[in-house]
Amino acid sequence: MNEEKRLRAARLAGKVALVTGAGPGLGGVIAEAMADEGAHLVLCNIDQGALQHTQSRLEAQGVQCLALRCDVSDSAAVDAMFTQAVQRFGTVDILVNNAARVPNAPAEETRRNLHQQYVTTPMPRQSLGIVSSLSDDDWLKWWGVNMHGVFFCTRAALRLMEPRRSGKIINNASIAGLGAGSTHSPGYSATKAGVISLTKTSALDVAGANIYVNAIACGGILTPPLEDYLARASEEQRNRVNQLIPLGRVGRPEEYASLAVYLASDEHYLVGQVISPNGGMII
Repeated sequence: MNEEKRLRAARLAGKVALVTGAGPGLGGVIAEAMADEGAHLVLCNIDQGALQHTQSRLEAQGVQCLALRCDVSDSAAVDAMFTQAVQRFGTVDILVNNAARVPNAPAEETRRNLHQQYVTTPMPRQSLGIVSSLSDDDWLKWWGVNMHGVFFCTRAALRLMEPRRSGKIINNASIAGLGAGSTHSPGYSATKAGVISLTKTSALDVAGANIYVNAIACGGILTPPLEDYLARASEEQRNRVNQLIPLGRVGRPEEYASLAVYLASDEHYLVGQVISPNGGMII
């Protein structure tokens, strides 16, 4: 099949997809997967170097791509980003809310190790002292990007999608919002639960306008932050991570990206659903 025929057959041919947090991790892989299905890409990241990394990879493949540095926790910056996307491509058909802070600071890693030891090793039951020891910053730092950013981007996208009565929104949540697997980071867990709730309420709000809003509640993903953690971890700590996953391994970004492409396509009947690829951690 030649390139022209391939693009005509692609599931997202001619669509415009805006992916936040489109760096070298999951966001970048999702952007590449959507480009492979014929989409034009608007890339967003607060890290200019990470943004250029993804932009260069896509443009080398001949993808029409607009890369914009944007802090999604700033509503004015988000509105300006969508304005630039419309100026370049005319609209936004698909929004992937992927940008997020993740718990990888040294104190968070210490709490993670404590929690994993507690749930994988026989030991006396006791308080882990996590919530009671959190500072205001430990709690508040998660909300700007993880929660407000998802809302600001969703609102801006819907203002384009509602008049056209068409659109797809995919929110990257986490199993941290479904259960207590991220007890080591209560603020992160709370924001991801908030993303799940916003997914459901906004889905009901706009389904009548033929706009599909769904969430992916990600399990462990082998992205740079997790790779760094596993590289520093002891063999015992790595074994504990895998012990918590029935499949015995963390997921690859490509395994999540394929689901995002499906949710962005016209091949399904899913509205307000939370789909959780997690290797069996939550069943």
